[in-house]
Amino acid sequence: MTKLIGYINGRQVEFDDGKTVLEVARENGHFIPTLCKMGELNHAPATCRVCLAEIERQGNGGRKTVTTCNTPMEANLHVYTRTQNVREKQRLQVELLLADHDQDCATCVRHGDCELQDVAQFVGLQQTRFGNEAFYQSRTRDSSSPAIVRDMTKCIRCFRCVTVCRDVQGVDVLTVVEKGLSTEIGVRDSVFIGGSDCVSCGQCTLVCPVGALAEVQDAEPVVDFLYDPEIFTVFQFAPAVRVALGEEFGLAPGTNVEGELITALRRLGADVVLDTNFTADLVIMEEGTELMSRLKTGGRLPMFTSCSPGWINFMEKNYPEMLEHLSTTKSPQQCFGAIAKSYLAQRMNVAPERMRVISIMPCTAKKGEAGRPEFYHNKQADVDVVLTTREFGRLLRREGIHLPSLQKGSYDNPWMGAYTGAAEIFGTTGGVMEAALRSVYYLAGGKELEQIELQAVRGLDDVRTANIDIPGLGVAKVAVAHGLKAARKIVEQVKNGEAEYHFVEVMTCPGGCICGGGQPKGKKSYHSSKQARQQAIYAIDTDAVIRQSHNNPLIKQLYDNYLGAPNSHLAHKLLHTSYVNRQREIRHTMKEIWEEIS
Repeated sequence: MTKLIGYINGRQVEFDDGKTVLEVARENGHFIPTLCKMGELNHAPATCRVCLAEIERQGNGGRKTVTTCNTPMEANLHVYTRTQNVREKQRLQVELLLADHDQDCATCVRHGDCELQDVAQFVGLQQTRFGNEAFYQSRTRDSSSPAIVRDMTKCIRCFRCVTVCRDVQGVDVLTVVEKGLSTEIGVRDSVFIGGSDCVSCGQCTLVCPVGALAEVQDAEPVVDFLYDPEIFTVFQFAPAVRVALGEEFGLAPGTNVEGELITALRRLGADVVLDTNFTADLVIMEEGTELMSRLKTGGRLPMFTSCSPGWINFMEKNYPEMLEHLSTTKSPQQCFGAIAKSYLAQRMNVAPERMRVISIMPCTAKKGEAGRPEFYHNKQADVDVVLTTREFGRLLRREGIHLPSLQKGSYDNPWMGAYTGAAEIFGTTGGVMEAALRSVYYLAGGKELEQIELQAVRGLDDVRTANIDIPGLGVAKVAVAHGLKAARKIVEQVKNGEAEYHFVEVMTCPGGCICGGGQPKGKKSYHSSKQARQQAIYAIDTDAVIRQSHNNPLIKQLYDNYLGAPNSHLAHKLLHTSYVNRQREIRHTMKEIWEEIS
C-alpha cells in the first residue's frame, strides 16, 4: 500500500489512507489529549471535544479548528497541535466540562489517576471560572449494586461505558438519558443498577475516564480487620492479580509480582497469606469429576463452567431455563472461603467466627458473589470482603508500601500453600478448559495427557472449539468463549440445537480474568495489556514443577484427611452450590429499591 505524505507541526509524516488525524499524530509522537476516544474501542467520536488541532489545506485558505478523532488525515494536509488558539480552546472546553462536574477530587476513587485531571494539567488550567454545584448535585447517585457505583455528578458524557456495555459485552444495560445539560448515563428501563440486568462485570469501570463508574470501595473494612487483635485475617489472591498489580506501581504489563505481593500482605499485618490457585486446583478435581459423571450417566450436557460470577449473573438473568447446564462447583474464591473456615481453621486451631477471609480479585463481580446467601454457613460468609486489584494497589500506596521495592516472600502454610501450573492458567480465557482436560484425561484413563499444552483452546478468538479424545469417555466436544457477546452466541446455539458440545468454558470478560473489571486500567487503549498478561500466565504454567491439578500433593492431602473424595457428601456441602431464576427476582428487587429510595 502506497504511503501518503502529510505534515504535523511542520514535520513530514507518512500514513495509510483512512486514518484520522489523531491516529497519525499518535503514531508519530505528537500528543493530542482526548477524553472519549480510547484505542480500539469502537466509540462514537468527538463527544468530549478536547482533541482539537488546526488544519490547513493547500489552496483552501486559512486554518480551521477541528476535532482530530473524526477528521480524516489527507495527503499534504498541514496539522498544528500546539498553537495558542488550540490551547485556549482546549482550556475552555475543559473548563466547561468541569463546570457541572463534582470537583471534590480528594474523596474520588480516581484521585491521582483521573484522565480529566490529566487533561486539565496538560492545558494549563489553574482555576475554573464556571461552576454550578446545585446542578450537578441533582444528578443521580446510584449505590444499589454490590459491585458497581454509578455517580453521575462526575460524568463527563464521553459515552465509553455505553459502548462497552452494548457493543463489547452485549448486555446493553447502560444508556443515554435526558438531553442537553441534563444528559447523563442511565440504566435501561429507568431502574437502578442493582435491580437491572447488569451482571457486575465492571468493564464500564475500566473505560470510565473519571469516577462516574467505579467498583464499590471496601478497603476500610479490611483495615478495620487488620487493626483488630481479635480478628484472624486470611488473605487469598487470584492468578490474574500477580501479573497485573505491578502496573499500579509503574512496572511493565505482565510482570509477575507474586513474591512481592506476599510480602506486602504480611507488611500490612495479614495473619495468613494463601493463593486462590490452591482452590483452583480443587475446583478442577470437583468440576472434572462432575463432568465425567455427566458424560457417563447422561447428565445435562453441555456442562458450562461456573467460576466466573458475571457469567452466572448473566445466565440467571437471561437464560434461567438453562441453569441445569451450569456446573454446580463453586468458584475458586468461594471454595477457598469454605475450606479456610472449616479445614484450615481446624488445622490452625482458630475459631471460624474469629476468621475473616479477604480476597484480592481481578473481578468486580466477585464482590456480589461473596454476598450471595448460598455462600453463608452458620450465618457467616465464606468470604468476608473482596478487593479488586485496583483497590489493593491504592491500599498499599496509602499504607506507604511500594511494591517494587519489596523482597519476594513465599508461602509457609503446610495445608493450603501449593498450587500447580494448571491453576495459574485459570487467569486467562481457555485456562479452565485446559486445566480441566489435563486432569479429566488422567482421571478417566489413568494416563497423563502427552501434549499438556492444548493449543486448540488457547488464543484470543471470541470462540474456540476442539475435539479431545479422552480414554474411556470418547471424543469430548469442547468450546471456549470469552466476553458475554460471544457467550450469548454459544448459549443460543445450544438452546436452539444448532451446536453439540460436552463442555463449555465461559469467561465474562474479554481475555478472561487478566482483563477483569477490577484490573489496572489503561488510559489510551482498552485492554492494551491483554497479551502481556496472558503470556505471563502461560510462562508461570510452563515453569511450574507440577502442571496438573490432580498431582498437587496438598490437594491429595485435603481429600485424604478431610473431604474423602471429589464429589463426596462433605465436598458437596462445602464446594457445590445451586442457582436461582433471577428474571423474576429482578422485578421484585426493582420494586424494593424504588420504595427504599423514595
